Amino acid sequence: MKFNVSDLKWTREPLEYSIEECRIEITTRPHTDLWQRTYYHFRNDNAPVLQMETDEKFFSFTVRTDFTESHHRFDQCGIVMYLDSENWLKGSVEYENESFQHLGSVVTNHGYSDWATTAIPADVKTMWYRLSRREDDYCIECSADGKEFTQMRVCHMWEGAHAIRFGIYACSPEDSSFRAVFTDMKITECMWKAHDGQQPDDV
Repeated sequence: MKFNVSDLKWTREPLEYSIEECRIEITTRPHTDLWQRTYYHFRNDNAPVLQMETDEKFFSFTVRTDFTESHHRFDQCGIVMYLDSENWLKGSVEYENESFQHLGSVVTNHGYSDWATTAIPADVKTMWYRLSRREDDYCIECSADGKEFTQMRVCHMWEGAHAIRFGIYACSPEDSSFRAVFTDMKITECMWKAHDGQQPDDV
């Protein structure tokens, strides 16, 4: 499996975009987001998502994001696996204010989202992400340089055992718009290796 921009398809188009072989730009619409129910009790499902489809069970997808133009609370862009409105995951940096941002991930299973974050300085304007699949389990990692990756999240996707769609997204949940840039996109063998510790329980 190789990454080819011709295989990418939109789930909702953004305000503006450009797609080249090695570079994708997305300009977000105001009031676009992905979230389901938990804590806030609202449901937002209108962010633009650009993905390809595969039934490959083991692989890693890597992308570099540049969000230099993000400037308003919750402006975000990153990596995504969007199956439908109630089953998806994403990893991104969400702008908060001039002091800090949220580097985090959201996993949504059967219509309920969570949000796991850590604060990073507001002057960070690029981030690499790597999404890895091992059947119906997934790992999201991040990196400042595209070489050394740090685990952000390991999760199970209840509807993620068969054909999936994965790729990139960008959105502005509040009254904002910015340009997100995606480069260095590639698909490789699964870089998230099989667990070599405790053996599974007998079934």
